[in-house]
Amino acid sequence: MVVPTPSPGRARLNRIRHWLARHPYGTLAVVVVALLAPFLSKPFNIDDPLFIWAARQIHAHPLDPYGFKVEWGWTQFPMWKVTENPPLACYYLALAAAGLGWSEAALHFAFLLPALAVAWGTYRLACRLCRQPLLAALAAVFTPVFLVSGTTVMCDMLMLAFWVWAMEFWLEGAETGNARRLWGAAGLMTLGALTKYYGACLIPLLAVYSAANRQRFKSWGACLLLPLAALWAYQCATEARYGTSLLYGAADYAQFSKGFFGFSPLTTSLTALAFMGGGLAVVLFSMPWLWRPRQLSILAGLAVLITTVVFLDQSLLQKYHSLPAARALAVKFQMSFWAVGGVGLLALAVADLLRRRDAPALLLALWVAGTFTFAGFVNWTINARSILPLAPAVGILLARRRDQIELAGGRIRAGVPAGCLAASVALSVLVARADFLLAHAVRQCAREIRVDMEPGGTMFFQGHWGFQYYLQGAGVSPFDVKLSALKPGSRLIIPSNNTNVLPLKPEKAGLQQTFTAAGPRLLTTWSQPVGAGFYSSAWGPLPFAFGEVPDESVSVFVLK
Repeated sequence: MVVPTPSPGRARLNRIRHWLARHPYGTLAVVVVALLAPFLSKPFNIDDPLFIWAARQIHAHPLDPYGFKVEWGWTQFPMWKVTENPPLACYYLALAAAGLGWSEAALHFAFLLPALAVAWGTYRLACRLCRQPLLAALAAVFTPVFLVSGTTVMCDMLMLAFWVWAMEFWLEGAETGNARRLWGAAGLMTLGALTKYYGACLIPLLAVYSAANRQRFKSWGACLLLPLAALWAYQCATEARYGTSLLYGAADYAQFSKGFFGFSPLTTSLTALAFMGGGLAVVLFSMPWLWRPRQLSILAGLAVLITTVVFLDQSLLQKYHSLPAARALAVKFQMSFWAVGGVGLLALAVADLLRRRDAPALLLALWVAGTFTFAGFVNWTINARSILPLAPAVGILLARRRDQIELAGGRIRAGVPAGCLAASVALSVLVARADFLLAHAVRQCAREIRVDMEPGGTMFFQGHWGFQYYLQGAGVSPFDVKLSALKPGSRLIIPSNNTNVLPLKPEKAGLQQTFTAAGPRLLTTWSQPVGAGFYSSAWGPLPFAFGEVPDESVSVFVLK
């Protein structure tokens, strides 16, 4: 039998694939560092300052991470009331700062390690669940939600690192009967839950997996008591220290916010699908090789249905008052496009479960369904940070789908999956760059105010996030409705793209000066006039949006 000689292009592709397969950890390290290193100098923005302030508190009072006050919402509040996350990421920041310093580059450099741990953990986990683990790990990394989350110093990437390695240890321990691995997984689950409360969702997920895999409860049940006991101890400790349970407080805040924003179930569902499809765009880009023509026609029908609902629902964008009517059409088109990707991801998980009908397929399906439900209907807002835990699951599902196609005798044209990955990573880099430029523009506005404002009088500012971090660090006081002594001649600085901003009446103040800084141009993660709300769907129904992005601007008013 004569074996056909592969074409030069296919032979070259096969050599590259074989080399990468022989050096998976080094390949992933090079890829992750190459993608994130250009953003090491990214200014702190959004909720980064909350974690940094808590880390500074830890340096002074290691056992009291939230025992200070912060201006957050027109007046001072105790930090334990402002933050909705446990403090382990803050301890990690404090440790990193002790050795590297507090600069942007130093702290972002420290958070390269959790990103690498996620990539390596996804590869290790995929080795058990599919035949092409490197493809799974690269698909997880080549997503907008991974790259943007990898350029923050918030808790999300660190929690996911504990998550994937806890899952890997658990599956290995269950497979080999190694009790040390199971207890190691329990320890990592504990760390994950104390980094971000969502990490506790791994407890029921792995319990269901072990039960479905028909493993004796005696061999693993006691291990799950460790993270449960740690959460109970954390609840007791915070109640003793701060007079309230921070775990319950986070749940109450989520329930309050859902009622406060008041989005309809239909709007919530479509927004959650759009965030999932856009944040994990690799699924949408991979559809040409994931599905057969008949399956693609069904998905096309669903796409038509989603688009029809989005365009006919007059109340869909009703609560976004800062979104210009001229932009509504573009936002609805993008929302429909990315929502199709979200449906495709859910379909991928369901198809995998229906075909395999085993414990790993159930694990992946519940992983996807549980994260989608939490991000869309339980969390205080829909945001891409809540979608991040799906990145490893998406990569593994894509690799398992490719395994299934090849085992069934199907043929995937050479280079098509690689081209889909290239398209996804290109979009991801553009989104991460847009978020970088936004943070840079915010810092630039704060610096210009500090340098250009003439001395004299009393100066206050409104707003939070990175703007507050840099302006407050320069010695400007935040406006406090209870404590700030405003008088004629006082100046009040108000940013345009920020939260907790009280408008001024024209008869009370006059505009003195406006500072602007150019941010991202045609793509952004955070702008109400464009419909982008990567960090909260209250800001916009899209994780990122294309369109003409306004400059970041800050107005200085003089009180009359």
